[in-house]
Parts: sequence; structure tokens; C-alpha cells
Amino acid sequence: MKKRTLAAVCIGAAACFLTAGAQTVHASDAGAPNTGETVQIAVPSVCGALKVDGTRLTDSSGNGIQLKGISTHCIGWYPDYINEECFRQLHEEWNVNVVRLAMYTAESGGYCTDGNQEKLKELMKAGVSCATENDMYVIIDWHILSDNDPNMYLDEAKDFFREMSSEFAEYENVLYEICNEPNGGTTWQDIRNYAAEIIPIIRENAEDAVILVGTPNWSQYVDQAAADPIAGYDNLMYVLHFYAATHKDELRNTMVSAIDAGLPVFVSEYGICDASGNGTIDEEQAEAWVRLMDEHGISYIAWNLSNKNETSAIISSTCTKTSGFEESDLSPSGQWLYQMLTGREISEEAREQALEQSGQKSFFCGDIEVTSKVVNSWEANGQFFRQYDLSLKNQSESACNGWKIQVSFDGGFELSDSWNGEYTAEGDTLYITNKDYNGSIPAGESIGDVGFIISGTKELKIK
Repeated sequence: MKKRTLAAVCIGAAACFLTAGAQTVHASDAGAPNTGETVQIAVPSVCGALKVDGTRLTDSSGNGIQLKGISTHCIGWYPDYINEECFRQLHEEWNVNVVRLAMYTAESGGYCTDGNQEKLKELMKAGVSCATENDMYVIIDWHILSDNDPNMYLDEAKDFFREMSSEFAEYENVLYEICNEPNGGTTWQDIRNYAAEIIPIIRENAEDAVILVGTPNWSQYVDQAAADPIAGYDNLMYVLHFYAATHKDELRNTMVSAIDAGLPVFVSEYGICDASGNGTIDEEQAEAWVRLMDEHGISYIAWNLSNKNETSAIISSTCTKTSGFEESDLSPSGQWLYQMLTGREISEEAREQALEQSGQKSFFCGDIEVTSKVVNSWEANGQFFRQYDLSLKNQSESACNGWKIQVSFDGGFELSDSWNGEYTAEGDTLYITNKDYNGSIPAGESIGDVGFIISGTKELKIK
């Protein structure tokens, strides 16, 4: 569906920021963390087409802005979330000003494998329409993953971006992400070669649209892009992805160094769990990322808008709604995201409900805070199995040199498998002590990758 060109009528910074819901919005706070009741929302109806100036994303008048939003999961797997009501709620209640439309290329149902290409393109167009109707920016994401190197399906990418950029040539709110997460040994030169084929095709139709370029190692090696950026084109940004429980100071330092070298960075995907998209949440590391991104005016988009049974999904796996979400419909990740974007507190009752539904539980063993999560479950030969991942955080003011924790269940169980600890099962309790290589936990720091598999009744839970 064709839509009018969005007017670029920014007059100074203040024109670009609109009130979100009942909240007051101050343009002078652009780039500051979202705390309290003051938030800033840059909207396309008044900010117009975006540009890249130095390392910053700017509005049509050159004022620095941030996009903050949510990515869909695979649109072919979760198409029902692409609807007007959902996008309207995200914009009006969550202060979201950008939605990323992720279209897998090589997975099951992917555009380049066994997916219905015409249906996927229609979903992409519907997503752009929903975002446009609700005054948001939108990213068309060519979501490579298992295909590793974007050159694998180069011809399909050319045809896709030729059609999309032609369809949305007159739209000022559309950005193009040309390769999600190059990986598996794909080099920066491989990506540059691919970009040299795709960027001119987009530029034939969308002369000034912002284009996002993925970087090696699942879009983490922005330092390589900084050392050899793509020349000859304006309005390019380079993608960094992080998952807070895995990626910490080292990747943050890499990002800052790239920016200091002059690279415009866009975080088009992040989560507050580990890099698998599952496991336990690390809110402290997530907040460190948010502070740093806000400090540098970096745009950031959370993964993912779905009810998939994984930590990174923002909707509870038990919720079948595709709009009209309430606090209790959100996963722990979704509740954190809602609170971070809006500054509004989540009720304690809703928090507890989300934790229970997610299979996550936190408890203390002395100074060690243990967070457990059920990451898989299955039934076999009349037995019900659960796989738990644990994160251990040292909450004391001194280093821990050797730890021992206990996990108590509300019934009997059998230990089927375990890793990265010494395990002893007694009655309804599992005792775990450290290995020689993971016994040291600095004050305030965490370790992960400790876990086990048990069998028991289907109703068995940690006390």
C-alpha cells in the first residue's frame, strides 16, 4: 500500500519530539537515559528523513536523535504481531519509535529456502504500512543467520532490495538492514563485497535512505569496519549486536573505540539474556549497556516481539494475545524493556507472575544469588525431564574463592546430567560445588554456564 511522503518539517530540535501518552517530552533530554517520567520520542511526521552526520543519526535538520524500539522475530513464524493495534500500543504506551521487521533468509520458512516469498514480501509491506500509520520508523531486515555469509544468496538479496526500495522509494521512515549477523568465518571483506552489490541497488530508488551494514562475528566486530569503512556513500551505519549476560565490558569497549575512530554505530538487535537468546537475565549488564548507548546517542532495538518460549521474547509464552498487552502478559524481558523505555514501574505481582511463567527463579545461598531458568523440557519413556541453567552472582563486597549452593525441589527427582560443577543429590535437594576453574567470583560479578538435567513429575518445581 502506497503512503504519502512523510513531511520533513523539523524546525530546531524541539520540533522532533512528541508527547508519549500522558508524559511530558523535552527535546533537550535527547540522548539522556530514560528515567522518571520524561522521555523523548523522535517521530517521522516531524523529523522527516534521517541522515548520518559523523557518528550520529540525525533528523532532517541535522539534530541528533535516537531510535529506540523492538524487532519482530521471524515474520514468517510470528506474522500475527504485524497488526495496527500492536504497533499502536508499542508507540503510544511503550514510547517505541522504530520497529525492525526481521525476515529470515535461510532458516525453515526462510525467504531463500522453503518460505513463500510472495507472502513474506506482503508481510514486510504490511509491517511498513503499520509502522507508517503509527508514525514510527521501520527497518527492513534481511536476516541472515545460518547462511553465515550474505553472498550465499546474493541474487535473491538483489531482487528483494530492488523491489523493496522501489516500493518504498517515497517513504522517509524506511531504513534498510542488508545483512543481519554475518558469522562462521565471514570476513569484513566478504561483507564489503556484498555491500558493494546491494547498496547501489537501494540507492537507485532510495537515494538517501539510511542503510545498516552488519559486521563479522554476529555483528560484533565493528572495530574491523572502523579500520576500513565503506567509501563512496552517505547515510551508512554499521551494526553491533549484544546480549547482556554474555557481552560485557570487552564488547562495550570495542564499540566505544569504533565510535572514537569515527564509525557511526547502530545497535539493531540486543537482549538482556545470554547470546543464545535464552538462559538467565543480567539486568545490571543491560543497564550498563543502556547508559553507554544513551551517552553516545546510539539507537537500539530489542529482540524480540513474540511469545516464543525463550528468555528474549518480550511476551509470555502463555499469552496468545497479539495486541492489548497488560503487565501480566509480558515476560521478564518484556517487563524490563517496558520499564526501561517508559520509566514506569512494573507491579510486584506482575513480576512474580512473569517469573513463574518463564520458569525462572532467584534465591540466595549465603552471599551468592542464584538465578535458575528452565531452558528445555520434554517427556520420554514415561518420565518428564527439565534442563536448568544457573547464573551465580557474588553479592558480597569481597571476592568468593569457592562456592557451594543448594537447589531444593518440592518433590523427589533423579539427576540425569550436569556440567561445570560437582553435584550430589540427597532427597529433594541438589548440592552443587564449584570446579577448580570456576570457583572464583569477584565481588559483584557473575558466572554462568552451570546447569543440570533432572527427571521427576511434570509438576515438580524449585521451592
